Amino acid sequence: MIFVEILLLLASLPGGEDEAEFVRRIRSGDAHAFRDLFDRYHGALYRYLLHRNVDPQVAEDLVQQTFVMVWERRESLREDGSIRGLLFRIALTRALNHFRDTARFTGADPEAVAAGLDPGDPAEARDVRDAINQAVASLPERRRAVFELCVLEGMTYRETAEALEISVKTVENQMVQALRHVRAALAEYRSDTV
Repeated sequence: MIFVEILLLLASLPGGEDEAEFVRRIRSGDAHAFRDLFDRYHGALYRYLLHRNVDPQVAEDLVQQTFVMVWERRESLREDGSIRGLLFRIALTRALNHFRDTARFTGADPEAVAAGLDPGDPAEARDVRDAINQAVASLPERRRAVFELCVLEGMTYRETAEALEISVKTVENQMVQALRHVRAALAEYRSDTV
């Protein structure tokens, strides 16, 4: 559901501009264009981080940090790149860094914290992580590539389709199959541990 929401929300850029022109305006220091960028993507980034089990206050801080980083490094924005993809990658990286730092401070497994598992049981988190990794590794090559780009890299179906030179419909179908496979592997893991 979150992917559909993100795709719909991010389908167009502010003011109907093409993305390259919009990026050019931000690169030149156009504060109005940057405000449009903030207004357009703030809510989607915030919901995305909440979906990744980030505490609401921390999610707000991470979204703010994401926009600050983009503004501070605006001159290096690529006109041929996806600004929405960049925003989501920065936000996800910030969240993963937060989970790593939190785990380091508390002694918990960072992937357990990120997955919302009991951080007090690192063995369980490691086993779940291994089950997921095995399930993803056993996917056919194209399906695994689609899954990794959409889920791990946070790319939209359209961006994934362009990167792999396949249709958006193929990306959708591959994601359905990949998620079904990963869920089945996790269900098998849970039944084995009960």
